[in-house]
Amino acid sequence: MLEDQGEVAFIDTGTARTVPLIMALLERKGISPGAVKYVMPTHVHLDHAGATGQLMELFPNAQLIIHPYGARHMIDPTKLIAGSIAVYGEEAFKRDYDELKAVEESRVIEARDGYQVTLGQRKLLCLDTPGHARHHLCFWDEQTQGFFTGDTFGISYPEFNTDQGGFVFLPTTPVQFDPDAWHQTLDRLMSYSPQRMYLTHFCRIEQTEAFARELHRQIDDYVDIARNADPDHRYQSIHNGLNSYFRRKLEEHGCQLSDSEIEGLLELDLGLCAQGLEIWLQRQA
Repeated sequence: MLEDQGEVAFIDTGTARTVPLIMALLERKGISPGAVKYVMPTHVHLDHAGATGQLMELFPNAQLIIHPYGARHMIDPTKLIAGSIAVYGEEAFKRDYDELKAVEESRVIEARDGYQVTLGQRKLLCLDTPGHARHHLCFWDEQTQGFFTGDTFGISYPEFNTDQGGFVFLPTTPVQFDPDAWHQTLDRLMSYSPQRMYLTHFCRIEQTEAFARELHRQIDDYVDIARNADPDHRYQSIHNGLNSYFRRKLEEHGCQLSDSEIEGLLELDLGLCAQGLEIWLQRQA
């Protein structure tokens, strides 16, 4: 949540199950739902945009800022629901994501590259940032010299933090992983000389140059894992390769968690990353 001179914006909403938490936050801070000016998902994956429709109903004055490629899925989420069920399964979809509600088209702003959002005295610049998804935006906050990065600068679980800092890895969620575009996006973000990156999952990064170099390496390593996979058992081979890769990286990072703890944290991401890499590899054929 960002607030400036009485105006409020939410960048990424979480799933529909986060709505009570968001409303409780506003109440705790004494902020009226009518003060929310913008809802700004970085992209339409449900862990970032799943609560958008519900929140737009609760925030009567809000406009939705969304990538042009994602706008139609917010106006009519039918295909987004079907695609999410295909990835997660119907049971997991109902358990984790609940329902998606449509947003009135008149309240949707398609934010093209370079679109500027004004929140009080604060300026937020929308950048088109493909790589993780073609419908991904990052938001440059001039005031703090930082980017709100969604999934573009990776994800980081605090449980993996050590004396070396945070552990960040890239999510290749189906179905639009594009390694070349992701390299270009990282370079573009770093051209702003950002002082910090605000990762939706789940931290703030200030050693931006070091992490950018690491993420560039990860993209290339993921591609190698995918290309070297056993063609007869491609998904499982990629999954196993990623699991070994993450375990090695975590050991180098000084992680002291048990194997079962690591497995519990990475299980969902390993599956999604393996799916995304397999789909990318199939499209290269």
